Amino acid sequence: MILILQYSASIAAYRREPEQGTHGMVASGRAVASQIGVEILKKGGNAIDAAVAVAFALAVAWPDAGNIGGGGFMLIRLHDGTTTVIDYRETAPVAASHDMYLDEKKDVVPDLSVIGHKAVAVPGTVAGLELAWKRHGKLPWKDLVAPAIRLAEQGIVVDSHFVACYPSFTKTLSQFPETKRIFLNNGDVFKVGDVFKQPELASTLRRIQNEGARDFYEGETARLILDEMKANGGLITAEDLKSYKPVVRSPLKGTYRDYEFLTMPPPSSGGVALLEMLNILEQQNVQQLGFHSANQIHFYVEAMKRAFADRAGLLGDPDFVQMPIDRLVSKTYARELFSNIDPNKATPSSTLTRKSEKIQQHNTTHFSIADSDGNVVANTFTLNDSWGSRVTVRGAGFLLNDEMDDFTSKPGVPNMYGLLQSEANAIAPHKRPLSAMAPLIILKNGKPFLVLGSPGGPTIINSVLQVTTNVIDFGMNLQQAIDAPRFHHQWMPDQIYVEPFAVSPDTKRILEERGHKFSATYFFDPEQYMGDVEAIMIDPKSGEFYGASDIRLGGAPAGY
Repeated sequence: MILILQYSASIAAYRREPEQGTHGMVASGRAVASQIGVEILKKGGNAIDAAVAVAFALAVAWPDAGNIGGGGFMLIRLHDGTTTVIDYRETAPVAASHDMYLDEKKDVVPDLSVIGHKAVAVPGTVAGLELAWKRHGKLPWKDLVAPAIRLAEQGIVVDSHFVACYPSFTKTLSQFPETKRIFLNNGDVFKVGDVFKQPELASTLRRIQNEGARDFYEGETARLILDEMKANGGLITAEDLKSYKPVVRSPLKGTYRDYEFLTMPPPSSGGVALLEMLNILEQQNVQQLGFHSANQIHFYVEAMKRAFADRAGLLGDPDFVQMPIDRLVSKTYARELFSNIDPNKATPSSTLTRKSEKIQQHNTTHFSIADSDGNVVANTFTLNDSWGSRVTVRGAGFLLNDEMDDFTSKPGVPNMYGLLQSEANAIAPHKRPLSAMAPLIILKNGKPFLVLGSPGGPTIINSVLQVTTNVIDFGMNLQQAIDAPRFHHQWMPDQIYVEPFAVSPDTKRILEERGHKFSATYFFDPEQYMGDVEAIMIDPKSGEFYGASDIRLGGAPAGY
């Protein structure tokens, strides 16, 4: 009976229609944040103004993912065609070192890069948001932070998605008194319908409202961060905070079918892997393979393996390592990879030289924004794991990231996401760890057509890939494309992870006969879902906006 009800709910999802708007659209992981974004657009703000307001609102409404204690990437395309990437990824502290997470036997110390103060990288969110606003915003900074302050003071209504984050993390959250006091309600965990107020966070946001990013990196909030670090053996110093700077980069560009793609360059691997997979898929008529047929899944999985193998062996922070990016995203290289795919047999990942059983999902969040002037923003930011390092800054009310785990603690040893990584992503002071975030803007005839992205660790890349081809190759509307079940392969471990109802038993059997292996952990597990895509489509003819949020984590678009 449970499976029947789940199946009915899954089928019902395909009947959902995207949100429509004529002036602008915001799609984010929380309805209240999307509404705040629309409020800013209605006041005359542009997509960048709305992005700043939505990001701060998510820091309140989605504390285990939205953040001011983490970092991320903002992809901006202005109405005049100018495209910019704001890289506000976290950086390793000056005191960080190559082998800092290894014991005397050179083995990785469990959880040291994930939980606690030594897992924290220098946050970039506040500096990144301010830089985006200074370069492209219209409204006063104070107006953009004000809605989040109001939200923190008045409180958010706890929903089922908030409560669902507790069970797997209560034990580790309880290790830190300030985290337990605020986010676990001092042990009496919040229930659906409770009102969760965050007065310390409201005070922090008010300082940022009045003093800008300077407060976070040199002012009172910086002092609170440093006190937290000094009292608990953390590595971040005053110089680390003061010297942090977001980086302006050029987007990575590619094409697929008749569309132009704008996405993230390194230190995110998301854009490189996405374009590499699309270039491989372009060698085949994907639609004729049949949606979620054995042939389609086989072909996609083979492309995923090859892109993730390249990711593991070659990618890192461009300020520290040289990478063959042009070759990896070239059509010539894709044809070479495609020629080595056997249509009837799985390629063992071990032969793609370029172990782990664990894939974590969150916590990162993405939002997409489009305004009436033709400006669009795709922003993905993160604490890394759900609740980050579990450390809350005493007196400041916000969680700190555990982004140091995205570095290579030891080559050949997987991180928390099960990803194998190389010396290219080794720890070094001031270095940015490799990411899987893949904010994406797709152009059709030179105009924005799709704006999207997702959280989900390594599943980000494959979630964005599948939603994109669901629209372009299979002709789904945006909501159908997002709600459709997903599958994932990341080279190592050599297994396919699938969401409930993504693969029929017959299809699974055919794929297994070809040599594919499926993760027993994921197959038909109703708790295992991939990503949380937030997207906007702009009708090329009418200019109307269509917003769609993922059913998986309760997001909601808002338009006007």
